[in-house]
Amino acid sequence: MTYRVCFVCTGNICRSPMAESVFRARMAEAGLDGLVEVDSAGTGGWHEGDGADPRTVTVLVNNGYDGEHTARRFRSSWFSRLDLVIALDAGHLKALRRLAPTAEDAEKVRLLRSYDPAAGDDLDVPDPYYGGMDGFEECLEMVEAASEGLLAAIREDLEGRAA
Repeated sequence: MTYRVCFVCTGNICRSPMAESVFRARMAEAGLDGLVEVDSAGTGGWHEGDGADPRTVTVLVNNGYDGEHTARRFRSSWFSRLDLVIALDAGHLKALRRLAPTAEDAEKVRLLRSYDPAAGDDLDVPDPYYGGMDGFEECLEMVEAASEGLLAAIREDLEGRAA
């Protein structure tokens, strides 16, 4: 059975597509790309159908990741097919938990940086949209740092399913 993860930010053009691309690469490196499906969405639909922000694409491609992306809006009906919904900041976390049709679905929502032990209490990935390239590079660093812990958590879930 495929394990499904969806990364969610506001418009699905900066943070969540970056997390999707990085984590998809991590799954492939770990040999789990056939077992784990990774995608992303936004809490709002302002950018549906658009590509990722050009700065996101630049940072991803310059660091060896795929920059292809089409924005879409998260739908509450998706909870039933997802195993994990990864919010990029506390606002997304609250919005997604309110959108969840059941308490069980709300429990699927987690903050990305909660998987980074070095993050401490600061679990938001700041929105780089209104800033310069340095914000996008910082976003990538945070996503990469949390990816190892998220990979370990998903691997543990997969092993638990196989037992």
